[in-house]
Amino acid sequence: MKHLTLFACLLLMPEIQSLEIFAGDIVDLVRDPGDDSVADRPPANINRYERRHKRSDDSSKEQDEMEDHIEEQITIHSYKVKSIITSRFAETVFSTKVVNKESSAQNMVFNVQIPQGAYISNFTMTVNDITFVGSVQEKNEARRLYAEARAQGKAAGIIRTSAHEMESFKAEVNVPGGSKVSFELYCQELLQRRLGRYEQTIILHPGNLAKQLQVDVYIFEPEGISHIEAPNMLGTQFDGLIRITKGENKAHVSFKPTLDQQRKCPNCSDSAIDGSIVVRYDVKRELNGGSIQVSNGYFAHFFAPSNLPPLPKNIVFVIDVSGSMWGIKMKQTVEAMATILADLRPEDQFTIIDFNHNIRFWNDHLVPATPNQIAEARKYVEKIQPNGGTNINEAILSAIYILKEANDLGLLDPRSVSFIIMVSDGDPTVGEIKLSNIQRNVRRQMQEDFSLFCLGIGFDVDYDFLERIALENRGVARRIQANVNASSQLTDFYEEVATPLLRMINIQYGDDVSEVTQDSFDKYFSGSEIIIAGKFKNKKPSTMTCRVSASSANGDLSFQVDSSTDELDKILARQKYVLRDFTKQLWAYLTINQLLAERLLAQSAFEKRTITSRIIALAQDHQFVTPVTAMLVESEETGQRLLADSPKNIRNGCCTGTPIIGKKSPTIPFWAKNVTTSQPLQEHIRSTIDTKPVLETPVTSVENDPHFIVHLPKSKQDVCFNINPEPGKILNLVSDPIKGIVINGNIIGGKKTKNKKLSTYFGTFGLHFTNLNLSFEISTEKIRLKDGKHKTVLWWSESSILTHASAVVAVNKNANVTIAVGQDMIFLILLHRVWKNHPTNVDFLGFYTPPTNNFSTNVHGLIGQFIHEPEVNMYNIRQGVDPDKTQATMEVKGHKITVTRGLQKDYRTDTVNGTDVQCWFVHNSGKGFIDGHFKDYLVPHLHSFLEHP
Repeated sequence: MKHLTLFACLLLMPEIQSLEIFAGDIVDLVRDPGDDSVADRPPANINRYERRHKRSDDSSKEQDEMEDHIEEQITIHSYKVKSIITSRFAETVFSTKVVNKESSAQNMVFNVQIPQGAYISNFTMTVNDITFVGSVQEKNEARRLYAEARAQGKAAGIIRTSAHEMESFKAEVNVPGGSKVSFELYCQELLQRRLGRYEQTIILHPGNLAKQLQVDVYIFEPEGISHIEAPNMLGTQFDGLIRITKGENKAHVSFKPTLDQQRKCPNCSDSAIDGSIVVRYDVKRELNGGSIQVSNGYFAHFFAPSNLPPLPKNIVFVIDVSGSMWGIKMKQTVEAMATILADLRPEDQFTIIDFNHNIRFWNDHLVPATPNQIAEARKYVEKIQPNGGTNINEAILSAIYILKEANDLGLLDPRSVSFIIMVSDGDPTVGEIKLSNIQRNVRRQMQEDFSLFCLGIGFDVDYDFLERIALENRGVARRIQANVNASSQLTDFYEEVATPLLRMINIQYGDDVSEVTQDSFDKYFSGSEIIIAGKFKNKKPSTMTCRVSASSANGDLSFQVDSSTDELDKILARQKYVLRDFTKQLWAYLTINQLLAERLLAQSAFEKRTITSRIIALAQDHQFVTPVTAMLVESEETGQRLLADSPKNIRNGCCTGTPIIGKKSPTIPFWAKNVTTSQPLQEHIRSTIDTKPVLETPVTSVENDPHFIVHLPKSKQDVCFNINPEPGKILNLVSDPIKGIVINGNIIGGKKTKNKKLSTYFGTFGLHFTNLNLSFEISTEKIRLKDGKHKTVLWWSESSILTHASAVVAVNKNANVTIAVGQDMIFLILLHRVWKNHPTNVDFLGFYTPPTNNFSTNVHGLIGQFIHEPEVNMYNIRQGVDPDKTQATMEVKGHKITVTRGLQKDYRTDTVNGTDVQCWFVHNSGKGFIDGHFKDYLVPHLHSFLEHP
């Protein structure tokens, strides 16, 4: 028998099951549909590997020669895999055509292994000109129809389960001599972002040479592809054969070896292809609020912020050291713990519990992750000797107690995240062994802001139980394959949760969308991605807006995301290799997964049935083979039917879950929790900015190249002056050593001179508050806040708010940013964008500060010196040389200065044309009005104080 195998779509998924179709001697059935025995009898030929293991020790040479002859009679005409990925959503098609060169019939096997996270969406098979087409049905109905056909002698095969880790779709057919058989299987899935990249792995194992062997992966990402790689993992023989073509938004990975290139050796008939093609990539991201993509009446929101400081962690590691962990499991766990402990940050707290029938503590309270503590913890773990039973209940409850005690004593940073990571390879055998009771005990003791992550090593562990208890406590479960580099699997998982960036994420959409998937999340970890999808109720708006709020290490964040609803459909229509209905299928995929998680924790049989009905309806509408549906594969021509059915779980479910009241049902990867929503972002920005004096009263400002407008409230005058510093110089605007405040600006130049003069502007402002250990750096590209060790970056391209303990930063998209520090300091920085192809001008910034800002008496700087208003006397007002410009004499700081009445621009209310401000203009770079010369205000760094005011 010829055995063809395709392995594909291998992603890091929690658990995988098996799926097989055996299509027995179809040709015989066609010839004699009344023969019931045909469908039940074993295949005429079996896999060569299986046959060798069935032989007795005295197998003859003739048998080997006969098998080799059979191998040569069936030729793989084509062996192709095509994957189309559009905005992380992938549809992979596996197709094979085989020719039986022998005059007699031979059995063929089509085997495709896919992850549990991928749903089969279609299957067709053509044998002897008879075509079988798949359709998704409710599982019981599919089984009934299959049984009905079987009773009539028309059934061609039925499901079998085999592998623990793989989901294996397997069709076996009898191929007539001289005829062809073709298979085509479709599966769809949403690629998960882990450790900063998406990954698709296609494992190739054709077994024999194929006349046409080809793998194509087409990627289209509207945001743009930041990087892509496809390392050769098939062996040096295939170096240079995996080709990548990359553009701005799309990429193509191809592998197409010739027949000779497939050979193990020049004269070999065996294929050297036995390995995987791995495609890894990530997308460009400009918005911390995420990207919304709208198409075909549905939307998908991709949220993966970066440039945020990590939240502190409080971790209790719970390690199973029972007798079953002896050997390689324990060795690899120790290796993983060494790496994990070394990765802890100084602001983190941790401890270790190891358990068998007893519970032992490395330390019975959390300790800071100092080098000494980490070294001691590593020594402790290295000395562990596994033995005894497994007391899971007491181990988890002990971990919860440590976190609760630290919280009650006020030892946990209010912005930190707390979680338990448990590693175990078996069922409880000591103490409380009833799984439903353990689940209930943990649920009752766990606080709502703690999470439990469960890592199950091997297949002896009841993974279903671990998944329930993790989901119910805002975590996830992950199966770790024993003896297959378990150490790397453990450390990889830890890396996924090692850098939490946000807590309490809540995303709000407008009233014109409905059936939105999970939109509140407990945590967001660096390198991952949160995806939300929904559909429009009726007519979609021209622009879709959403508001994101979350809590970060630096404070509370808010973002506003705006997206056009018409552009993407036009873009997709121009592409050849895209999934034009990806938003629709992505929404269904997320919704079904969410419902399956709810079903897992259903409190009653009625609730479970209700959820099941919703899943079935969605699966039939979108053609997904799920745990509650099956694919009926049938031929209209002959009435024959096959059944593609999900198997029963390896381990039965332990118990009925009870979701915590007040929480939304969970979704992979992390538990969702209701978050108290702040006022809408536009209102928040308006209340933060519009009501502040910086936008309501006359202010002191620096604009254009650079023009200063100094407002003197006592004399009710505005005085202006210009300066022309060199590009690259840094000017001090405010220097207050008493209050520890310094504000400087970096000068940039235009692209080229105009009228023999190079215009200069402020390109970056630095605001530093030493007493608060807080600084801001505002450039024409971004806004960066630094709080001690923590850095947060906001972007001009999206409206956002950061509410810090000492400040509020509000960004008005591509317009301005307001920085309010404490109760008595506020500043406004305006962004001036110019046409990117302008021959001379560049983007620049304007700076505005009200006279109400509470500086000390020692404040100085080009602007700071006027915070405490000097006495100004204007007299001898007269007509100047220009009849339209009045002149006067100004007495200020002991100087008599000739000033001219003129106009300067204030851009706060009209960002394009500006508003005219009448002011007295001081010539010669403000000479006499400012103390000294403007060059006296040059400083070496963006956060330098003025040394000699």
